[in-house]
Amino acid sequence: MPRNIPVGNGELLVTFDDLYRIRDLYWPHVGMPNHTVGHVQRFGVWADGEFAWVESGEWTRSLRYKPDTLVTEVRLRNDRLGIELTCQDAVDYWSPVYFRRITATDLRGRPRELRLFFHHDLSVNESPVGDTVNWDPNTGGLIHYKNDCYVLINGFDGRNYGIDTWATGAKRIGDAEGTWRDAEDGMLSQNAIAQGSVDSTIGLKVSLRPNASATAHYWIAIGRSYNAVVDLNRKVHEKSPQRMMDRTEAYWRWWATKEPIDFSPLPEPIRDLYVRSELILRTQIDNGGAILAANDSDITHFAGDTYSYCWPRDGALVAQSLVLAGQGELSRAFFRFCERVLGKDAFFLHKYNPTGTLASSWHPWALEGRRILPIQQDETALVLWALRRHFEVFRDVEFIKNVYNRLVVDPATWILEYRDHHGLPLPSWDLWEERRGIHLFTVAATIGALQAAAAFAQDMGAFDRAAEFSEGAERMKGAMIRHMWQPELQRFARMATPLEDGTYRLDMTLDASAYGLFAFGALPADDPRVVAHMEAIRDRLWVKTSIGGMARYENDYYHQIEHQNLSEIPGNPWIICTLWLAQWHIAKATTVEELREALPYLEWTQARALPSGVLAEQVNPYDGRPISVSPLTWSHATVVTTVTEYLLKHAALTGISSGCLAELSLSRLAQRAEKAGR
Repeated sequence: MPRNIPVGNGELLVTFDDLYRIRDLYWPHVGMPNHTVGHVQRFGVWADGEFAWVESGEWTRSLRYKPDTLVTEVRLRNDRLGIELTCQDAVDYWSPVYFRRITATDLRGRPRELRLFFHHDLSVNESPVGDTVNWDPNTGGLIHYKNDCYVLINGFDGRNYGIDTWATGAKRIGDAEGTWRDAEDGMLSQNAIAQGSVDSTIGLKVSLRPNASATAHYWIAIGRSYNAVVDLNRKVHEKSPQRMMDRTEAYWRWWATKEPIDFSPLPEPIRDLYVRSELILRTQIDNGGAILAANDSDITHFAGDTYSYCWPRDGALVAQSLVLAGQGELSRAFFRFCERVLGKDAFFLHKYNPTGTLASSWHPWALEGRRILPIQQDETALVLWALRRHFEVFRDVEFIKNVYNRLVVDPATWILEYRDHHGLPLPSWDLWEERRGIHLFTVAATIGALQAAAAFAQDMGAFDRAAEFSEGAERMKGAMIRHMWQPELQRFARMATPLEDGTYRLDMTLDASAYGLFAFGALPADDPRVVAHMEAIRDRLWVKTSIGGMARYENDYYHQIEHQNLSEIPGNPWIICTLWLAQWHIAKATTVEELREALPYLEWTQARALPSGVLAEQVNPYDGRPISVSPLTWSHATVVTTVTEYLLKHAALTGISSGCLAELSLSRLAQRAEKAGR
């Protein structure tokens, strides 16, 4: 089930499902730990002796955000109860406090009393064992706690601070369903404390005049100690919940629109998707620098694990999008995170927790009795490549000085060592984490990394290293063309497997990741070989249903929907793969008319977004519903990258400035190329 409207601040992340139920609450890191473990947190209304939880089918729901900010705009209507609710959710931009503002409107034309109920099924630090929840007379709220994690829940009914009623009790112990059942008669027991596997429910009373509206606020504050959450609660009182929400709304609008970008070459919905993607990206990035792939705990039912990890590859491509969007502090923090987690052998392992510790993995350290490296080499390569993209825009020499040896020299030197006799990378796992061999995407990424390392070494005056890295890139490019390009088929191999005689067995499956050929600078986008390969991808991997979109590769099995008609539906449509095709059209465009060939793919992406703007990893080829995790950070990053590249190319073709910060780097690169030509 997708997470339709995540809100967060890099420390506290709260996600909602499509029924407007809180499902995930992460703190103190984005992605770790999840204090709900994915369990439902309910919200319900009692009026005139009748009750309904918002997941009931009698509600109509609209889950969106306010424009250009990380404050939601949720509309709920229940004709049986004669009630309409407008809810706004936000995590304070500075403090670990989640807010909900509820405006209730009477639809029956008479005075009424509403009771709003909020249920909390918390498992503090991801375990229900040893939890305590108690009513706290000092704050007038409830507090769940265990060890060094305290969660305070409180409210303001429009007149008084503090909750009006509450219940604490057991959950999933014997026949105990939880205190949410206690709310359905409109009354709560007011049991003062419970311990063990516990939950809680609070209530706020709201008085309505005929056909009028009234407002209440509800919040969750989280901290390391009782005093910490009491101080946060006091801050809410002193500043007022509405003022804290207002400042948060203003902050995110400022953050998301700080660059004076001219979006006029694009349709307005694409501009809106760009800004929304930028904001959703931020919810998935930890303040410590880790960029999380996704935070949707429902995937655990399919995979037994989550996406709440930092893959260096995904993180590097997201960091590139942040660079293009002018968010240099976030890209810088990611590279500092990479510097911390990089091992002494100068290559990255599979994935990392947001704390920097090594995460779960399915890559073995031995295969058929032989020791191997459990790596995806593109992860190491793309961090180096993205670091160069960062520097080309921000020119932060002092920052590069501090990471140069660790993130440039050491990884590039290892890359040169980890090559076979032809100059290609030795086998590693592919970007889809399914096959081990020498992959076209990995080769292209590694060429880009060596070119980046050569440019850095040249800047640092290390001319011998620059020559060594540059020669390595050229040799690898030559080997890629000699051994992976098949002229008779007019395409590259997806993967080469080394054989004992020194040759390779080639896998000619078409794979959308071949976009890496031009994306990382291995070959120009208009190279005839790239053109032939990308045209084959477009023809064979496009999903031929009314939904459309690009599959990852032929007969893609991951979450596969269609198993028979593979010529028409080679796999589920992926957001990133569809946008890669747009990036190719952008990269090779020489006229504005050619550039516009990328627009249908951007418009396709916008049509696949949820009403909130959230994008999944992939969609159902028959009905377009989200499949797998949602939002996927990589999907939103690819929107930002593709839109920015479109605007930059439009500016280059027309001479009209885009307002993108990255335009300066393109100007510098053009000047450098002109000098080199002389």
